[in-house]
Amino acid sequence: MTVKLFDSELKVMDVLWREGDSTAKHISDVLKEEVGWNMNTTYTLIKRCIKKSAIRRSEPNFMCHALIPKEEVQEAETNELINKIYDGSADKLFAALLGRKKLSPEQIAQLKQIVGELE
Repeated sequence: MTVKLFDSELKVMDVLWREGDSTAKHISDVLKEEVGWNMNTTYTLIKRCIKKSAIRRSEPNFMCHALIPKEEVQEAETNELINKIYDGSADKLFAALLGRKKLSPEQIAQLKQIVGELE
């Protein structure tokens, strides 16, 4: 992914990923409810995402469409985290995540399955 999105822009994208194509007004209403932003703040962030080619705008009603899939952003953000914090080592990130909380037997089984598929 060549587009770098900031946390505030990701909140806008998250509404589109959850709800599909939406009007700018709807995105604004959702983010007012979820994070307390006013309409001007949300519209400014939508315009930034349009400028970065993360969102396409169409008429009528300032309809917004996500141009980048969530999975692509998740992968890029994960890679950045691994490189920035864990010296490029995915296993260090994995160990840190596993050490944070007690996993249920079901979660452990699911992780073993994922690792098994990688082998």
